[in-house]
Amino acid sequence: MEIREFKNTDIEQAREIWNEVVRDGVAFPQMEELDTRSGLDFFLSQSFTGVCQEDGQLLGLYILHPNNVGRCGHICNASYAVVSGARGRGVGEALVRHCLKTAKELGFRILQFNAVVSNNTPALNLYAKLGFTRLGVIQEGFLMKDGSYQDIIPHYKKL
Repeated sequence: MEIREFKNTDIEQAREIWNEVVRDGVAFPQMEELDTRSGLDFFLSQSFTGVCQEDGQLLGLYILHPNNVGRCGHICNASYAVVSGARGRGVGEALVRHCLKTAKELGFRILQFNAVVSNNTPALNLYAKLGFTRLGVIQEGFLMKDGSYQDIIPHYKKL
């Protein structure tokens, strides 16, 4: 596995991975899928977009960007997507570790996750393993695809 910066030529695989998570409706706040143009605009507008590649195939990706502006601009936010066929193989952990390193290199001081869905056990376990701090629970903060609401648990980690 290699993690590197997103290139324009990655767009079709990257948007399919992203859109799979959007369609699942259990992790990302977005409801609209990306097409080629909106996907390029989205991935290129980030502070950094990283992709995990193996044998020419993308297994996952992450986006990294400021969580806020001005006096809070040193806090970043990230989202991760792993293609369903590669889940459970350590791709997510590799992406988060790369993201932490990249965020620090870009001058961010804190990585914050605003909306980790409370039933996303793999993400919760990974963030605990990597030393993230839970900030509490926002009851019914996430609208699931089925119309129900799930709690969210914000997290942060000092870089």
